[in-house]
Amino acid sequence: MTVGGVALKPALALGGWVAFKEIAGGQAMAMGDLVLTEDEVSPVMAALQAGGVEQTALHNHVLKESPRVMYMHILAHGDPSKIARTIHDALGQSRTPLGPASPASATSASDLDTAGIARALGLAGKLNGVVYQVTVARSEKIMEMGTEVPPSMGVATAINFQPTGGGKAAITGDFVLRASEVNPVIRALRENRIEVTAVHSHMLDEEPRLFFMHFWANDDAVQLARGVRAALDRTASKK
Repeated sequence: MTVGGVALKPALALGGWVAFKEIAGGQAMAMGDLVLTEDEVSPVMAALQAGGVEQTALHNHVLKESPRVMYMHILAHGDPSKIARTIHDALGQSRTPLGPASPASATSASDLDTAGIARALGLAGKLNGVVYQVTVARSEKIMEMGTEVPPSMGVATAINFQPTGGGKAAITGDFVLRASEVNPVIRALRENRIEVTAVHSHMLDEEPRLFFMHFWANDDAVQLARGVRAALDRTASKK
């Protein structure tokens, strides 16, 4: 998949994921999102619904990508093995690769000034292949249907940097926001030449109500990190 001539690594914006949290009685809550082409949406949704895995959102995360992809957010409660089998079988209705990861390309993490990015953000991240990933939890406790949702289940701001050469990086991810933060963050991103590509919900019954703002830019990596920092400063993120 490409955006603006950049071939995206799965870790930047194409990795479907599912997280499980144990709840009472050996049951689990599962949340995540699946990355699908448009023709895969209906068969995957049918298989998930048949197995009791619900959809909480279906939408874009980026713009002008080729081929077009959709992001299907999911939620389930129950036996974790049954949930896992349902999701696995549903993905069998898609072209999602379930085998070993593809070999790394010639682009390397050495093309990315990760130390400079961390200084600009005031936050350290970690490398996933060549993609530098930073997550920032919110300061509040997030609840979904009476169960606390930890940051690792998709309620932390995600910021990903993929090197594109010459000190530049493509960045994307999503800010996790309260309603009052949405427009201040839009303004901060746009002031720093970072495009906002989507604003929407990912869940249905969360408390407090959250909005997810996706973004895109391809420019000097450290400069972009400064822009993201300016946006983070307009949120109630953990320090």
